[in-house]
Amino acid sequence: MLLKQLLTVGTLLPSAIHGNNLPKRANTVATSNATSTATGILSNGLVDLGEWKDAYDQAVTLVSGMTNAEKLSIITGGSVESSSNWTALSFKDGTQGPQGYDYVTGWCQSSALAMTWDKALMSKQFSAVGLEFYLKGFQVIAGPTSQPLGRNPWGGRLVETLGVDSYLNGIAFGLGAKSFSDVGVIAGGKHFLLNEQETNRTSSGSGFGGGGGGGFGGGSGGPGGSMSGNGTAPTSGNETAPTSSSLTTRQETNGTSAGSDGSSTSTDDSGSAPYTSNVDDKALHETYLWPFYDGVKGGMGATMCAMTKVNGTLSCENSRLLNTLLKTELGFPGLVWPDQNGQSSSFDSADAGLDYGSSQYWSNDTLLTGIANGSFTQERLDDMAVRNVIAYYKVNLNNGTPETYEGHLAGGAGSGQTSFPYLITPQQALTYRASQDGTMIRWILNNTYTESTTTTISGLSGGTALAHTISAYSTDAEACLVFLNAFSGEGADRTELRNTEPDSLVTSVASTCANTIVIINTVGPRLVDTWITHINVTAVLYGGLLGQESGNSIVDVLYGSVNPSGRLPYTLAKNESDYNVQTCLTAVCNFTEGNYIDYKYFDKYNVTPRYEFGYGLSYTNFTYGTANLTITNSSALSSIYPTGVLSVGGKADLWDEVIRVSLPITNSGAVDGNEVAQLYVQFPEEADAPVRQLRGFEKWGEAGGDVWGEEEGSEFLGYGGAGVGGGEGEVGASSRDLRARVEVTVD
Repeated sequence: MLLKQLLTVGTLLPSAIHGNNLPKRANTVATSNATSTATGILSNGLVDLGEWKDAYDQAVTLVSGMTNAEKLSIITGGSVESSSNWTALSFKDGTQGPQGYDYVTGWCQSSALAMTWDKALMSKQFSAVGLEFYLKGFQVIAGPTSQPLGRNPWGGRLVETLGVDSYLNGIAFGLGAKSFSDVGVIAGGKHFLLNEQETNRTSSGSGFGGGGGGGFGGGSGGPGGSMSGNGTAPTSGNETAPTSSSLTTRQETNGTSAGSDGSSTSTDDSGSAPYTSNVDDKALHETYLWPFYDGVKGGMGATMCAMTKVNGTLSCENSRLLNTLLKTELGFPGLVWPDQNGQSSSFDSADAGLDYGSSQYWSNDTLLTGIANGSFTQERLDDMAVRNVIAYYKVNLNNGTPETYEGHLAGGAGSGQTSFPYLITPQQALTYRASQDGTMIRWILNNTYTESTTTTISGLSGGTALAHTISAYSTDAEACLVFLNAFSGEGADRTELRNTEPDSLVTSVASTCANTIVIINTVGPRLVDTWITHINVTAVLYGGLLGQESGNSIVDVLYGSVNPSGRLPYTLAKNESDYNVQTCLTAVCNFTEGNYIDYKYFDKYNVTPRYEFGYGLSYTNFTYGTANLTITNSSALSSIYPTGVLSVGGKADLWDEVIRVSLPITNSGAVDGNEVAQLYVQFPEEADAPVRQLRGFEKWGEAGGDVWGEEEGSEFLGYGGAGVGGGEGEVGASSRDLRARVEVTVD
């Protein structure tokens, strides 16, 4: 997306396609105090399975005809050859496309897709990715990826995530789950839960680069135990911006605690890797668990539990996390499988809610002997087997599986990547475009270009040539393009959010070129303040990793063939020290900032960003009219907690739309373009909520001079129950560019 432009900026994906939206829900969700294993058993009837009921009945029928040894084979990734014939599920990494395979498409990364803020385009790409998995013969995709959410801007795997805001992330995550399921593959959402950095992610890791790869089945890990201990929410202090001295380092050396300004300070806790994410219940529900409601509601049939710990207990052995929250509160009916090294026990992991694991821990000598002597239950083994089978029926894989066939920085590293059949670089795309319109292009492909001259024909002498230097090229150029990258991937966190050498390149070019355009392809936040205010930097085109068509996408925007329309899915700060969360360098990571990450922190403590969450420009302008509010469900609006039937995706009334906001928006420019209208809500003070929170967005395209009418607009912005006495809503082009306001009053 363009961040700076003297003409009037947006994502590099060309299409603006619009479609369905998942329903919105309340700000606060009810919690369950149940902790027994029985809360995670499908047969106990606590969860109304709804559309999953037929699949459940088929799964029960299949499993009931199996011996315990055959059930054990299913939950450890084996096949069953008997009257209850079952072929083992085939899992595969790669939300950008099937990992490690030829003849597949290299789609844009999830973080780039999130920049589109286009729900229909998200669905379209997820469906296409899912179809390629299906046609390759895979039944389970290890994706979509909700977390890491982006609490830590230096996180190594932010390239795979769907935005730092829980609402935006949840919408995209739910659409991914639904799209994968609709094309006949099982969506395996990850990482559950609070997997926010790579450092100390594995039991053997320490410092930066301590992460490990993803995997299927179990492995060795840290000690088990019960989930206990909560982090502490930050005190509000004087509600002013923290001074730079309070955030002089980006590394938390021994966990964190809250300062009076909401920033992180060090504590002297100890622990062993993998790290534990210590968080209070409010932040857990309202920020980190939130997207998984959307995923479960969207049809997610599998969940990967993280290899790390939550509040001191390994995620894959955490009964409250898996049985109480995921399987009961969210009504998740599918299987839970471990990330690599996520399983380290037999009975503890099975009782805690792990459904698919390693035969190293689950064998005839363990689980079946445990049933015989009473240390394990038949009920739980049956439930594990049913959960391994139910999604297979839900996505209709029983009615046919396909035959397997062989068939510039554009992708990251790790389990979310794919192999590209080809890659169009910006240089290739620019060269082709120049050949069509007669443009002259000259390039230098490194930061410190040097040359040497060799005489190859005796008797000939050369004339005076133009020196191949940045200054020689840029002085007489009509436009100078500077390309910057920021790379990371699974296994290590980033060590910087800016880079001195590339930033110096920008200032060097801009010193002699009056029209310097900077193009950035990045895995996560990439700061620009070293050069952004330079008078000769006229535009910034900012995007994620765009896949095999990366170069064409960029050139289409540069030449104006496509009007950019993307928005930032995170905040770009002016300085690294402006972010309140840094990489935790020990195995005890206290999430003491609570819900206040990214723009919610910047808003609360009046920190001025360079570019705020939701920001992005285009080659046209949009004018917002007066917003109108309609209450569509007054009884639900006045209720703080949902009270409906517990179903797949949580309490049924959690998904009721209660408010609808409409307004006219005019494309006041001459260029056809797309606008992303964003709805932010403010809750009363007693809700102890962020200053504003995203609760709706819609993207649509209009020709220059056209008005998007109120009647059509009434279809797009809605959100769940406000509760706690009402609130306010604001509609705008970003989290700080708010142009229309409505007030919600609850009787």
